[in-house]
Amino acid sequence: MFTLTLPSPKMGEGIQSLFMNISVFGGAQPQPNSPAYEEARLLGELLAQRGHTVLTGGYIGVMEAVSRGAHEAGGHVIGVTCEDIEAWRGVSANQWVKEERRKKTLIERLQALVEGCDAAIALPGGVGTLAEISIMWNLMVVESIHRRPLILVGSGWQSTLDQFFTSFETYMPARQRDDLLFAENVRTAVEFLE
Repeated sequence: MFTLTLPSPKMGEGIQSLFMNISVFGGAQPQPNSPAYEEARLLGELLAQRGHTVLTGGYIGVMEAVSRGAHEAGGHVIGVTCEDIEAWRGVSANQWVKEERRKKTLIERLQALVEGCDAAIALPGGVGTLAEISIMWNLMVVESIHRRPLILVGSGWQSTLDQFFTSFETYMPARQRDDLLFAENVRTAVEFLE
């Protein structure tokens, strides 16, 4: 995968790139035809139309919807799956995954999703999505990985993290807060990548 990223004065503003690997995080609950599923499907479509490769957890819900949208738009879809999830939930990779990167543990899966991307977009989700955001964010803070766009979609992430920033202000330098970008919807999230 060829990637060209030109620095900008502030992360997320004016990022100019050709084809990137974009990890998408989100919950497993959304069902086909639900608003959350359709928004995730649109995100996959928009990313594929711009030539980006999509990486997801490879299973159901948001992961399936993003994979489906990207696949239907002719994009490349990588599903990062693992034995831990399959033993717990009894699922396998969704039908729109073109390339499966199978891992043994959940930690290895998270590492592959975080380290394998040029940017990440988090849609609404639960504890798994929160873990993905937190791990990626913390790895950027301690400079284990290069800073890259980490875009959180929806008012739920904004209000949750606003409360976190307020309650733990003493522990949260402004620079760390600036590592997160907030987008109202998936179209706005994709604009951060352009």
